[in-house]
Amino acid sequence: MIKRMFLQKHKAIDFKFYQNVDDFIVEELPIKFAGRGNFIIAKIKKKQLGTWDLIESLGRGLRIYENELGYAGLKDKNATTTQYISIPKKYSKDLKNFRHNKIEILETTLHGSKLNIGDLEGNKFEINLHDVKIEDVGKIEKLLKQISKVGMPNYFGFQRFGFEGEENLEKARKYIYEDLIIKDRKISKMLVSAYQSDFFNKWLVERLKNSTDFFKPLSGDVFREYSKDKFFTPKNLNENILKDFEDKKIVPTGLLPGRQAFRSMHEARTIEQKYDDAYIQEKGYRRDAIVYPKDISVNYNKQTSKCKVKFSLPKGSYATVLIENIMNRNLKA
Repeated sequence: MIKRMFLQKHKAIDFKFYQNVDDFIVEELPIKFAGRGNFIIAKIKKKQLGTWDLIESLGRGLRIYENELGYAGLKDKNATTTQYISIPKKYSKDLKNFRHNKIEILETTLHGSKLNIGDLEGNKFEINLHDVKIEDVGKIEKLLKQISKVGMPNYFGFQRFGFEGEENLEKARKYIYEDLIIKDRKISKMLVSAYQSDFFNKWLVERLKNSTDFFKPLSGDVFREYSKDKFFTPKNLNENILKDFEDKKIVPTGLLPGRQAFRSMHEARTIEQKYDDAYIQEKGYRRDAIVYPKDISVNYNKQTSKCKVKFSLPKGSYATVLIENIMNRNLKA
């Protein structure tokens, strides 16, 4: 797997990072709920449970089919996470009686529809960095402020590829191009998604080689307009487009190859076509090349040499990638 590179070229900062229930805390930033409707939206805090583990436990405890439950995002197992789950309103009495030693229902409201992947604004993180030297605290804070202005390359983190990263990519290649049969549809989709994500990461590394200090848009780039959440390719990179990019109104996007995905043009396409593959039959899509962390704070404890960093990221972005950006090295290959 390719090494993830960053815009900042600072000297690597040494500290320890652990992904566990005490040092990695995530809370979903939800969409606005209606307050009425046929679905209960439960705000749930959980420890040492992935989202699928949560869905399985709720299904078993409420005695309902798992596909009746909805969720907006997948959350890691090795963390303390708060996320929103939709449950048909007819199970309200069962939900009140539900008990689980790793699951806490914090509050509930109503909504008019089942939650689907992507039905959230982003995620808020609270992460402890260990063995931080006091002289590095200021550097970390300065870097986070700089990244919030110029942006963080929106790589897929190492979690996307699983513990057997290269092995999973090879399985995906054999499934797509050869005769490897995978009967479990969930597993096959996961492998193909990892394969698409690897193309995106490699494309992003090459694009960053042509950039200094900030991500450099190219003619023919496919941009996403934040306010309308739509994709477009401007005829040329005029002053208005570059100003909108600088003002964070639009963002260049990269391709996850597959069917029904927009392709870039002109100069941008000369790079993108190296990381495209029309043979992939899963649906393709585009992903923001750059994201901007918000709500940043840094607190240091001299006695424990522990630095607590807080920030929020748009949905689909990886907090571990921001940690890598601060460290200026990859946590895993």
